[in-house]
Amino acid sequence: MRRTFTWLPWVLLIIVIIGFLGWQQFQKPKAPVAPDGVKMPAEKVEPLIDTTRTGGVVSYSAAVKVAAPAVVNIFTTQKIKQPNHPLFNDPAFREFFGDQLPEQYRQGPNENSLGSGVIVRADGYILTNNHVIAQADQIVVALHDGRRAEAKVVGTDPDTDLAVIKIELDQLPVLPFKLSGNEVGDVVLAIGNPFGVGQTVTQGIISATGRSDLGINTYEDFIQTDAAINPGNSGGALIDVAGNLIGVNTAIFSQSGGSLGIGFAIPAQVCQQVLNSILKDGRVVRGWLGISLLPVQQQNILEPKQSGVVVADVLANGPAAKAGIRRGDKILKVNDEEISSTSHLINYVALQQPNQPVNILIEREEQSLELQVVVGERKVQNSDKQFIPLPE
Repeated sequence: MRRTFTWLPWVLLIIVIIGFLGWQQFQKPKAPVAPDGVKMPAEKVEPLIDTTRTGGVVSYSAAVKVAAPAVVNIFTTQKIKQPNHPLFNDPAFREFFGDQLPEQYRQGPNENSLGSGVIVRADGYILTNNHVIAQADQIVVALHDGRRAEAKVVGTDPDTDLAVIKIELDQLPVLPFKLSGNEVGDVVLAIGNPFGVGQTVTQGIISATGRSDLGINTYEDFIQTDAAINPGNSGGALIDVAGNLIGVNTAIFSQSGGSLGIGFAIPAQVCQQVLNSILKDGRVVRGWLGISLLPVQQQNILEPKQSGVVVADVLANGPAAKAGIRRGDKILKVNDEEISSTSHLINYVALQQPNQPVNILIEREEQSLELQVVVGERKVQNSDKQFIPLPE
C-alpha cells in the first residue's frame, strides 16, 4: 500500500503536464482554410520601398572627398572710407591733440568679410555670391589644399546674386554641374566656411524646389534645404550624395542670423546659364518686356490655383507698350508656355533672346487676344529690395 501511494503523485503530475500541453496545442491559431478545405498560404507583407536599392548608406565621405577640394574660402577686404577734414592733417593740430580725434574722423581700418565659392572650371573660374565680393577692394581665395591666390572679378549678376571670379593657379579640382533630376526628399550636403571656422559639411534633404516670390532676388527659382547653412556659407556648394553640384547656397530664413533649417540655393542650371553668359558677353543677357506685375496675392488653399498674371503698369515705348499691351491685361501664355505666377513669367521671358518676337496670349475685358511682342534686353538695375542674404 505504501508503494502505491508513493507512485500516485508522480502519475498525477504526468497526467496534468500531458493535459496542459494538449490544451496549449488546441489553443494555437490555425492557418486560414479555404471553403473547399485547401490550406491557404500565410499573408506576405511587401515593403513600401525596395530597401536593397538604397544601399543602406551610412557615410557620405566619398562624396565629400570628391567635392570638398573644389569648394574654396573667400576673404574680402574693403577700406572703410570716413570723412576727413584738412585741419586734422595739420602737424600742429595733431601735436596738440595727438590721436584723440573724434571716431568719425579717424582713418578707418580694413573691413574683412568672408564667404565661400565653387571652382567650376579647371582654368580658375569660380562661382560665388555677388554679395560676397560686392565693393571689395581685395579678394583672396584659400583652397582646400592650403594654397592661396588673389582673385579678380570677371563679371557679376546682381539679379541672381551670382558672381564669377578667377584665380591664376594650375591643377585645380572642378565640381561638375548636375542640371536635373533633383527631387524633394533627396539627401544633400552643404559645404562652406560658416563663421570662419574652416571648411564644414552639413547634411539634410531637399525640402522643396522651384521656390520663388520670396523677394530675395529678381530672378528666383530656389532649391530649399534643411541642411544647416550659416554666415560664411554664402557662395558655397550644395551637392548630392555623388558629389555633383546641384546649387550654390545664397540665403537663409532666420530671425537670429543662424540656421533654422530653411536655406535657399541657386540651382545649378541657373548657375551654368549665368556663368556661360558672363564668359561669352561679359554680362548676363536677358529678355525684357517693359512691364510691372501685380504682387502675388494670398489665395485660399481650397480654391484651385488660377493661371495668368495681371499687368500693373506698362513702360512707355517699351516692348510691351509697342505691341499694344495695356495696364490691367492678364497674361495667360507666352508662346505655348502657360504662365502660372509672376516669377514664372519673369524667368521665362528672361530666357528669350532680345530682338526676337514672342506670341503673348492675354485676356482683356473677358476677351482673349494674341499679340506679338519683340523682346527687348533688360538692363541691370540696382535693387532696393530688402532681403536676407547670408550675412558675411
